[in-house]
Amino acid sequence: MQMYLYGPSPIARAVDTAFRIYQLILLVRILCSWFPVDRRSKWYWYLYRATEPVLAPFRQYLPPSGGVDFSPILAFIVLQILQEIVLRIVV
Repeated sequence: MQMYLYGPSPIARAVDTAFRIYQLILLVRILCSWFPVDRRSKWYWYLYRATEPVLAPFRQYLPPSGGVDFSPILAFIVLQILQEIVLRIVV
């Protein structure tokens, strides 16, 4: 969402920034699934712990099919909708 729609509200900016950072973390997790990464490394463990609580419920409704996990796409969509709702409440 474009921040100019919400004006200079520091709370709205903080909420928007938090959602964007989490979406970036989720994107890094997705990219790690495409490339060989040491999944035992500490940074990946933190990445996993930060994203798995959001992705796991979506996998229950949309299990991986043919080796492709569509749950991150659904998570991105839901996070975007949630971001819009929260920002409209905050502003």
